[in-house]
Amino acid sequence: MKAGDLMIFEVIVQNGQEAIQAEKLGADRLELVSAMEEGGLTPSYGAIKQVLESVAIPVQVMVRPHSYHFSYTDEDLKIIREDIDVIQKLGCNRIVFGALNQDLTINTTMLDELVQFYPNLDITFHRAFDEVPSQQDAYETLVKYQQNVKRILTSGGKANAEAGKQQLQELVEKGNGPVIMPGSGLTPANIKEIHEAVGATQYHFGKSVRVGNSFENGFDPDAMREVEEKLKG
Repeated sequence: MKAGDLMIFEVIVQNGQEAIQAEKLGADRLELVSAMEEGGLTPSYGAIKQVLESVAIPVQVMVRPHSYHFSYTDEDLKIIREDIDVIQKLGCNRIVFGALNQDLTINTTMLDELVQFYPNLDITFHRAFDEVPSQQDAYETLVKYQQNVKRILTSGGKANAEAGKQQLQELVEKGNGPVIMPGSGLTPANIKEIHEAVGATQYHFGKSVRVGNSFENGFDPDAMREVEEKLKG
């Protein structure tokens, strides 16, 4: 982490009430999703509107039409574009999105089309990145889109960020394109050790900062405070 880099603590939220609580407890940015039991899908119009009206911190909206895989058809793309239209009409340009080809390489055709239609999009390329054959090659592909693809949410191609520490550190050190944001399996207990190994400037938390480690419950103030202290001192 270079001097002057801001540390960003991002959390998943599902509605306006959670968004308000997360902001109060120190989150720097939110990822808004629905259907966490399916790994996170595009939220409803009502949820997006509610969250955007509830908080002052940045909100990134998941755009994922189904949970089967990350290889989307032309029909899927129509849905994706309709959803982005809605998100932009509500005044938001930040999305969380990832698309792969059948061979699991980055689907550049779809990215080209989206950034052509929505030149001001701020994209987090999500954990579809963890399914590519080579993360190093995939990163270099996304470097070409860094005007729009600002960050990559990844566990380093492993089951969780702890297992992927070495790959995450190598990706962070590249530093010539999108910011690497470790996510998956980060907890208040392991974040200090992972941060010391990886040296990222943004981290993404899910259920580990919630009461009972469950998306059915709200945020745990102690867990949120512990993460903030360990990341920001």
